[in-house]
Amino acid sequence: MLASHAGTTEYMLTRVVFAQCFRLYCQLTAVGLVVVFQMTNENPSKGLAMTGASVTEKTSTNNPLEQFVLLAKTAKGAAAVELIKQAVEAPGVNVFGELLDMPNIKELENGPYAEYWNTLNLFAYGTYKQYLANKDKLFHLTPVQKKKLQHLTIVTLATKSKCIPYSVLLEELDLKNVRDLEDLIIEAVYADIIHGKLDQKNSQLEVDYAGLGRDVRPGDTGAVAEILTAWGEACDTVLNCIEQQVLRANSEKQKATQHQEKLKQEIQAVRKSITAHTVRGVVQEADVAGGGIESGSGGSETSREAVPVPPDTKKKQQKPKGIRGSGKFWKT
Repeated sequence: MLASHAGTTEYMLTRVVFAQCFRLYCQLTAVGLVVVFQMTNENPSKGLAMTGASVTEKTSTNNPLEQFVLLAKTAKGAAAVELIKQAVEAPGVNVFGELLDMPNIKELENGPYAEYWNTLNLFAYGTYKQYLANKDKLFHLTPVQKKKLQHLTIVTLATKSKCIPYSVLLEELDLKNVRDLEDLIIEAVYADIIHGKLDQKNSQLEVDYAGLGRDVRPGDTGAVAEILTAWGEACDTVLNCIEQQVLRANSEKQKATQHQEKLKQEIQAVRKSITAHTVRGVVQEADVAGGGIESGSGGSETSREAVPVPPDTKKKQQKPKGIRGSGKFWKT
């Protein structure tokens, strides 16, 4: 029992240390995100230089968007339009924030190519339903581009709910039957876009987590900070609960130790009592046995001295011969 208490205490202490480190890491991450977003909003070009150029040299092989960001430095007009088409269709490119921040891409916002800017902005922040509602302001999407936007829409829905009903998915993705919906979800799972399972019995998608994150609008940084703050408070609550459990476990361990010591003392006292009683009984038996032998030998001698020898009964019965021979019966 004590070993289990000790193991539980060590495990809880390990969890406390991990929770503290993880909470600190999350707080630092939240602060870092807020600072980056603030710097980007204040000076987009500087933010791009910090988050784009330096990172490009280190992660160009791991970031599929990086090649489009590099090409956007020199592409203008029709070349920038073609670059946007390729970016929204390229496999593995699911975030577009860095591309939107490029000056040559921003120039398309208020020109004859505004629909391409709007479409790129939709892929960064929007959903497929918004595409259907604003087709006149966007360029026509190819089947591959439509499927990518539908996958991104599923990611957006997963951030709002972990169990998404089929009815919501059919409406948001503009699909007519469940078979096509399930095929689309399976493709998203195999593409590592989301992780979850299909609950056909309840007609819903159960999302474990999203395999990618979408772009965050500059105006949503406050909401992100609030979410991270709430999460940090939740971590504090969990940490306090763990600390209380540790105190309770230590208290129970101390009580168990004291109880064990008390039991040991009681066992020792009982053993001593049993040993003393046994020794006392053996001594008494030995004394009784020795006294019986001595009294038995002395008593025999006394009995021999005290008990007189009984007279011979035959001698008492003998009478003088003369009297018996001369005896007469007298009559009156």
